[in-house]
Amino acid sequence: PFRHLARRVLLGAALALGAVAPANAGAWKPNPDDALLLDVRLGQYRLGDGVRGYATPSGTCIDFADTIIALDVPIRLDKKLRRATGWAFSESHTLVIDREANTEQIANKTAKLGPNDVFDTPEGWCVSTGKLAQWLGVSLDADQANALLVVKADAKLPVELQIERRARAAKVQNISSFDLRSLPQAKAPFGRLQLPAIDVVASLGGLKQKGLGGNRINASYEVFAAGEVGPIAYNARLSSNRSGTPESLRIQAYRTDPQGQLLGPLKATQVAAGDVSGISTPLVSQSSAGRGAFVTNRPIERRDAFDRTDFRGTLPSGWDAELYRNGQLLAFAGDRADGRYEFLDVPLLYGQNRFEVVLYGPQGQIRREERTVPVGLDSIPPRKTYYWAGAFEDGLDLIGIGGGRRLAGEGWRGSFGLERGLDAKTSVAALGHSLLLEDGRRRNYAEASVRRAVGPTLVELSGAYAVEGGGSVRAQLLGELGKTYLNAESIWAFGGFRSDRIVERVTGVHSVSLDHAFGGGRSSLPVHVDARLTTRADGNHTFDANSRVSTGFGRVSLTGELGWRKTLRRFGPDQPGEILGGVLANARIGRVRFRGESRYRLAPSPRLESLGLTAEWSAGKGDDRYRNDWRAEVGYDGPQKRGRGAIGYVRRFEKVALTASFEAATDGAVAGGLNLAFSLGPDPRRQGGVRLTSDRLATFGQVVATVYLDGNGQRDAGEPVEKDVQLAAGRVPVDRLTGADGQVIIDALEPFQPVLIGIDGSSLPDPLIQPSSQGLVVTPRPGIAVTIELPLSAAGEIDGTLVKAGGGKLEGVDLELVDVEGRVIKKTRSEYDGFFLFEGVPYGRYTLRIGKLSAEAVRVLPMIGSAQVSGANPSVKLGIVAPQPVQQAGAK
Repeated sequence: PFRHLARRVLLGAALALGAVAPANAGAWKPNPDDALLLDVRLGQYRLGDGVRGYATPSGTCIDFADTIIALDVPIRLDKKLRRATGWAFSESHTLVIDREANTEQIANKTAKLGPNDVFDTPEGWCVSTGKLAQWLGVSLDADQANALLVVKADAKLPVELQIERRARAAKVQNISSFDLRSLPQAKAPFGRLQLPAIDVVASLGGLKQKGLGGNRINASYEVFAAGEVGPIAYNARLSSNRSGTPESLRIQAYRTDPQGQLLGPLKATQVAAGDVSGISTPLVSQSSAGRGAFVTNRPIERRDAFDRTDFRGTLPSGWDAELYRNGQLLAFAGDRADGRYEFLDVPLLYGQNRFEVVLYGPQGQIRREERTVPVGLDSIPPRKTYYWAGAFEDGLDLIGIGGGRRLAGEGWRGSFGLERGLDAKTSVAALGHSLLLEDGRRRNYAEASVRRAVGPTLVELSGAYAVEGGGSVRAQLLGELGKTYLNAESIWAFGGFRSDRIVERVTGVHSVSLDHAFGGGRSSLPVHVDARLTTRADGNHTFDANSRVSTGFGRVSLTGELGWRKTLRRFGPDQPGEILGGVLANARIGRVRFRGESRYRLAPSPRLESLGLTAEWSAGKGDDRYRNDWRAEVGYDGPQKRGRGAIGYVRRFEKVALTASFEAATDGAVAGGLNLAFSLGPDPRRQGGVRLTSDRLATFGQVVATVYLDGNGQRDAGEPVEKDVQLAAGRVPVDRLTGADGQVIIDALEPFQPVLIGIDGSSLPDPLIQPSSQGLVVTPRPGIAVTIELPLSAAGEIDGTLVKAGGGKLEGVDLELVDVEGRVIKKTRSEYDGFFLFEGVPYGRYTLRIGKLSAEAVRVLPMIGSAQVSGANPSVKLGIVAPQPVQQAGAK
């Protein structure tokens, strides 16, 4: 507040003495009497902290550097060389100002500078408003009386579009900024009996080749169904072999409750029977599947291993996905028939792992999904105990239709485990396993671990003992040393120990990896190095080392990889080491996205392993959900000396998704394929109706939302619905708008992950009609459509002026508007004169309070008053509002 007050005093003095400017423009020199300080206004927005300037005989001049900062234009001002270069608002509107040569070049036009265009002042270049407007391609009006620099343009400027995007994002609040459990929850009770939702993927392909294999036709399908019968949820998956004969049928009955209210005192979160999957542990058990049962009270999203995580999501037809960790490209996922991407067992670093999944559309669309995974104080809550128990016959389905056991030597196995949080930094775990390994022998194990956070590191010590003989120990450390991340692990096995995790004759696995990012921001250069030594009882050891570096510039990103593998023999000479290298490049040229990948063997006997280039583009409009997408690919296989080319076509209709491909190779082989995917299930909008769609209904959850205009706080017959309203699921806008019936179906919601379904207020045509609440939290279930209603209500505004108890305005103070249920629905900040305004406030009673940090900064009590917005009083004027000082409260 003091800084802004000083600016106003300086401005007042400058305006009062501005009339004393010299009459001779050529003799004018800058002096404090001519100084100006102007607020920059672009439409309804205030930009930056103001710009400095001077009143000259020929008009007003504005400091160039201040203007560059306020309008956020990429112009570089070099005071030593007396040059300015860059562009303004459009890359075609280039700008080169050379004070030494006294010239200006705007795009392709060059001219001389006039005597009153630019003045040298203590602050830098002071440019006349007329000339500055010409340079930037906008209109500038210096209003000295109101201390404003008004900016106008024919089209919205990038800085204005950015402000609007942030405003829209603020209306649909970031779901990570509050606890979803504190918001209203949508109820979706069990007990209904309805038709299941079914996903179908069918493929037909043909291959013609010379020699071995001859010609053949392949036909296969996969059917996945999900639904509920009373209190039990179920899913089933039927798949065929390449001849179209049913090969596998897997069925599972289950219940999942994120709140942990299953099985009474057991407070389970997941219960399943039928075809289930087991858990994974560091030394003994590897996750596998078979017929049996499973129960646990662990959180649904909790990882089996603290040093790895998985990413899954929706990948529209024709799109690609890249996974970045702290700016480093880790993995790539191309288009798949099931419309999903998966990045599994992604390594984690100590501290904050900032992951970004970047989705690239065929016409240049880019979507970014961010997720932060902390590794450090990641133990379970103190005095909290998690358990899990399961038993299943590995390798057999509940209903065997494909010829029996999938893998020989596997049979019944069971696991039981407990994990206990001792304090905020320490947890312990104990497990028991009974496994039948591939050699046909059953082995029983006891496994235990302790995890502890120590300063900037996280340490886990594990041990396992086999009743039949042998044991193993493991130590792992994740740490952060400045900008370097360390992950070190050592496993020792003795006494002939064997398990899913440690194969026969392996006595040790020791690995270390380092990640470091050189530079920062866009110029960051992430580097990864790892090494692994595997020791064996026969003395033949294996050493692996890998490195990876990523960089990007413009629309191009590059990743280089180098790997070395060497076998160390106990007897005889060691084998020569093998060195492999690779380069991955992504680029966009116009509407076409390119992806190139090459692999080389550098030693021994250097040769090209593989080379591939893929191009993708769209033949439809960018806003068309059902456009035509094309994909072309060429490749070369070095060892086989075989080249190939392929062309693919993707068409996603409203009802079905179609993929066609054709491929030919230099050895004469020719192949073609056709893939058809669709889903069908109950239509939640029509009783007894069936819905056919290209979205996957059985795999994901759905929501049917109705938006209506509420008149009294409850849904009554005859209340009008609202069409063309934009909803949001979490932070992601929904593709479709509400129809004439006020309804919209939201598909592809991640099962069992709570998500806030809310109305985007910026899509409402009338600013006096606003959402009545932040929305409803829905926990989706596979194949089930949850029905919700989202009310709109008439809105008004609340304003006032915030002042100190002893006098004086309170500027820059954050204020919150709290509803009767204690939720913050609006936020604003007081202006330089203490004025504040809450706009678009739904009718109701509210409490006003100052934000916690602001209240502590100005030393006042947060609660400042209440207000009721209604039809009789839509615009509430609070007038002067004086918060009570903290000192007065203490004195009482």
